[in-house]
Amino acid sequence: MNTETRLSTETVFEGKIVTVRVDAVSLPNGVKAVREVVEHRPAVAIVPFDDNGEVILVSQFRYPVGEQLLEVPAGIIEVSETPEQCADRELQEEIGYRAREMRSLGSFWTAPGFSDELMYAFVATGLEPSRLESDEDEDITVVRVPVSRIREMIEAGEIRDSKTIAALLMAC
Repeated sequence: MNTETRLSTETVFEGKIVTVRVDAVSLPNGVKAVREVVEHRPAVAIVPFDDNGEVILVSQFRYPVGEQLLEVPAGIIEVSETPEQCADRELQEEIGYRAREMRSLGSFWTAPGFSDELMYAFVATGLEPSRLESDEDEDITVVRVPVSRIREMIEAGEIRDSKTIAALLMAC
């Protein structure tokens, strides 16, 4: 297995959501390189299916890309939470439902070329109304999409968020 050895590290930014560090590394062939790393706590992405065979997505403006995106409900795992607890909380905050059944689909790295964010994916079924107060900095619209349209929407560029594409393809 080829690995890189960290020689030094410097934190260059520490924010509410991410920390950015620059590491000097040594490659297996002896070459020295620099790696810019975005540290991000693990997160969850949930694919909620309602009783009518529709997936409940959220639409929200994403400032970094300057677009309104269609996404699965998702969020950062709090320090005291398990991925399952976070998924349950995020469903209630973002779409106003809780799931009687939450099934793990596995996990994936969101952008391993520069970030250490690990995303846990879930399928939520048996939805029942249950609302928690949403985050004050989120303006979310709930959108129901027939499962039969998911691939078509991805191929047409109507769904462009990577965690959403990954979670939907894992679930459908």
